[in-house]
Amino acid sequence: MGGGVMGSATAWQLASRGYAVTLLERSSAGHTEGSSHGTSRIFRLAYPDPFYVSLAARALPLWRQAEQESGRAVLTLTGAVDHGPVAAIEALHAQLERAGHVSGVLSPDQAGERWPGLRFDTSVLFHAAAGRVHADHAVLAFQEAAAAKGAVIRHRVRVAKLLRTGADRVEVVTTGDEVLTADAAVVAVGGWAPGLAAATVAGLPPLRVTQEQPLHFPAADATDWPSFIHHGGAGLTARSGRYGLAAEAGVYGLGSVDGVKVGFHGVGPVVDPDHRDRTTDLAAQAQVQEYAEHWLPGADASAPVATTCLYTITPDHDFVVDRDGPVTVLAGFSGHGFKFAPAIGELAADLVAGRAGARRFALGRTFGGAAR
Repeated sequence: MGGGVMGSATAWQLASRGYAVTLLERSSAGHTEGSSHGTSRIFRLAYPDPFYVSLAARALPLWRQAEQESGRAVLTLTGAVDHGPVAAIEALHAQLERAGHVSGVLSPDQAGERWPGLRFDTSVLFHAAAGRVHADHAVLAFQEAAAAKGAVIRHRVRVAKLLRTGADRVEVVTTGDEVLTADAAVVAVGGWAPGLAAATVAGLPPLRVTQEQPLHFPAADATDWPSFIHHGGAGLTARSGRYGLAAEAGVYGLGSVDGVKVGFHGVGPVVDPDHRDRTTDLAAQAQVQEYAEHWLPGADASAPVATTCLYTITPDHDFVVDRDGPVTVLAGFSGHGFKFAPAIGELAADLVAGRAGARRFALGRTFGGAAR
């Protein structure tokens, strides 16, 4: 249930293992209602946490496999840069080095000479095994590769209820009163998880669903830009002008066919995905524009194009990938999950097969201390 990137990647993995798979998506193909649409998502290996470095490395060859099986180009490696507080950059560099991934640290002047469209404040980390994923193409690639292995892909089918009728039996009831029976179900419904998944499984953590509003700025060389993360602190503080308070959580960006995409991380209002106002928030737009005017000299900050998408976030920013009886739940990926999609599909298929999951992503976990 759910034909976004996670549900589609899981359908591909399950079909590849010989399962009889039906994927149900509530909206039409290519819709913009959830978290998986558009032309640009960041792929990167750089995390201060070795768990996520290894998960991203696991995803990279799977992206290439999906491209090969579907015939669609999805992942473009342009490299990635991180800049901000020296301690943050050093931590990222150390983890990449420990994992054997090539990376290097440049001065702001060196980085500015290499990427004149960006302005940098302190030390700058670069690693080449990074870039962008075309989100729409990724969803299509997984669905087409799954269909080629026998999966049935159905759009515009809404699930009304998911019923557990036994230890290894579920019934899916659609809004059209169709009943589908299966021995396992995977719930991958993004911002709708607090409704559908919470009513079906035990231990689902609190999920915060927000509407985020990134902007795309024109740039002649947009498709050549590296993906970039500007970490809060150093030059990016609450004293940095009107955008400062929002930018404390960090700024992300990357080039795409739609221009240079830029956004603040997880600062949008809480919304109901079925009843949200997608009108451009002009105050939020002005904040991102002001950031671009100062830090992105290679982009035209005066001509932004706004879009909206849903974030679904757990309290610790780790994902939910776990099984409760015959139901496997995938949730809480927004903000940094897209890059891992094919690896999440593998983990989900393992759970369906009865294998143990990652404790990090378990249902019923506690959330002591500060969110990571």
